[in-house]
Amino acid sequence: MSALSILDVQAIRAAPLSREPYPYALGTNVLNRESIEEIRRDFPEIGKPGYLTVDEVSLRGRFKALIDELESDEFSRILGEKFGIDLVSCPRLTTIMKRSQPKYGAIHTDGPSKVLTLLVYMNDAWDAPAAGRLRVLYDGRNFEPFAVEVPPTMGTMFAFLRADNSWHGHEPFEGERRVVQVAWLKDASELERKRKRNRTAQFLKGIFGR
Repeated sequence: MSALSILDVQAIRAAPLSREPYPYALGTNVLNRESIEEIRRDFPEIGKPGYLTVDEVSLRGRFKALIDELESDEFSRILGEKFGIDLVSCPRLTTIMKRSQPKYGAIHTDGPSKVLTLLVYMNDAWDAPAAGRLRVLYDGRNFEPFAVEVPPTMGTMFAFLRADNSWHGHEPFEGERRVVQVAWLKDASELERKRKRNRTAQFLKGIFGR
């Protein structure tokens, strides 16, 4: 029996795995419904835009329990089985974003230090027809055509294997866009390097306001 109580294991396992243009899985309702109200309540009060590492944020209650599950070996095993790789041995970097700026979302592939990236969205609704909706893309220049568009709504999960062609991004959006990102990295030195870089970036944002 699974020790995961907030993440819906059946929904995660049922999320279809696509191979084109690169391996990715898109799932819905991966958070157990009885936990959603408490997760919403306990989501961190973050004033800064962009992603913050979990050690930069005050975690509490049901939201902290969710982070513990996302970082657990059991979840890594379940997600690794879906993609056919070992994730349990990979260090994990978890970051949280509450506020987005228009400069975010540029098309990119993620860096080669990453093995797999997971995004779990936590917005109650999303009215913007295109802005802020992550797209799986075919190249590094164009938002269209796209393979799939991800609505950043509560309980939506998007995970993908990093590759030289794992292009993704979203059209500019400014405002509240709640998301947790977990990245499985190749080694522990990359984990510390990314944490340090993120702290430096947030420090500079505090000084220059951007």
